[in-house]
Amino acid sequence: MHFFTGKSPISLYFSLILAMHYPYLSFFSILYLVSPMKIKIINAKLLCFEDDFQIKEADLFIDDGLIKGIGSAKEDYTSAYILDAKGKLLMPGLVNCHTHAYMSLFRNFADDLPFDEWLFKKIMPVEDVMKAEHAYWLNLLSCMEMIKTGTTCFADMQMFKNQSVRAVTESGMRAVISRGLIGESTKDEAAKSRLDEAYEEMEFAKGNDRISFMLGPHAIYTCGEELLRELPDIALEKKIGIMIHLAEGNTEYVSSIKGHKKSPTAYLESLNFFRSPTLAAHCVHLDDEDIAILAKRKVSVATNPVSNMKLGNGFAPISKMIKAGINICVGTDSASSNNSLNMFRELSMLSYIHKGLEKDALKLPAKEVLRFGTLGGAKALGLEEKLGGIKVGKKADLILIDLDKPWLRPVNNPIFSLIYSATGTEVDTVIIDGKIIMEKGELKTLDEEKIYSEVEKIAGSLL
Repeated sequence: MHFFTGKSPISLYFSLILAMHYPYLSFFSILYLVSPMKIKIINAKLLCFEDDFQIKEADLFIDDGLIKGIGSAKEDYTSAYILDAKGKLLMPGLVNCHTHAYMSLFRNFADDLPFDEWLFKKIMPVEDVMKAEHAYWLNLLSCMEMIKTGTTCFADMQMFKNQSVRAVTESGMRAVISRGLIGESTKDEAAKSRLDEAYEEMEFAKGNDRISFMLGPHAIYTCGEELLRELPDIALEKKIGIMIHLAEGNTEYVSSIKGHKKSPTAYLESLNFFRSPTLAAHCVHLDDEDIAILAKRKVSVATNPVSNMKLGNGFAPISKMIKAGINICVGTDSASSNNSLNMFRELSMLSYIHKGLEKDALKLPAKEVLRFGTLGGAKALGLEEKLGGIKVGKKADLILIDLDKPWLRPVNNPIFSLIYSATGTEVDTVIIDGKIIMEKGELKTLDEEKIYSEVEKIAGSLL
């Protein structure tokens, strides 16, 4: 049974250490996640697009969390676990660059409402009575959904200390986590307590190289001017980036013009906010000057087309941003505003929306959108050297797509199939950090029924 392939005394030792640090994990789950695994994938069609898109038929070799060979390998793989990928497409895992995993509680709860009413009257009052243990189970539900639909890495802005870390550790996913920050400055209690939580969480996650961090000022309307000036210096000192909601809704834009005499983007520029690497989510309400600022400052933009449509916030000017040279990535936002964390759905919608909006069938072609969901996401998170492609030396964060589906046949062009036909249900197997996290639809790290049961209890008590 491949669950115990390649176990060693060293991996057993680290399993014991992690078991003490993460008592909520089963010993066998820890043992599985920390142990080395050699994998040989045979009979696959590899979707490679480091330079240009190519379909290669070759064996792929994985060891120590990395892609060690394509076609051949220097090491001996006679004892490796064999994955037969006949009839399947092997591609990089998708990168969801903006979500709030704990908010899966609110799926189909506060729908058909304007943005301000949705956020301030429905979502926030329930968030105020949520507990950390609730967030843990809701994070697990989101991880499960993302794994099953082909996402291997996500960027999470959360508000319950350590719960996102717990879920990511247990699920085997990769994540970049930020604690949502609000307040006037680092001196006031609101901001200081949350910043301290962020630091504690970074310490709590030590030893898990699948987790990294950014600072997360929530937005210009929840963060004071002094805090927005201070956080980039802290980020630079800690050598991490910043993620922020920016120019998402019309109310934010109008309020900024009224209060600061500038657009939200120009306001942040006036504070020299973009001096540290920044991932800006949404960026719907931008003028040409704003786009020029984001391009100059090398800000990555995480577009969230479904959430922006559903909340009536509009459409981001993606084509203009692409023309300006801005790195585009894609996020689902939370299940409360989407109501899905399915990146295949998001990529498909992104392409369709802009073709229709701009009345141009050539806008946002499948190849470009697929790059946004893989390499663009990896770059936005500072992980472009590790993720986003099938290349020797990169992390083995890969998914197998079952092409034997009526809605994919005939497979005249696999790239078109992924963007215009795939639904996410075709994801057969998921490998993250060289570990098989799901095989033939079966999760190896999470107890689905237990998660469903706990989430239903939480929904019953809070909603």
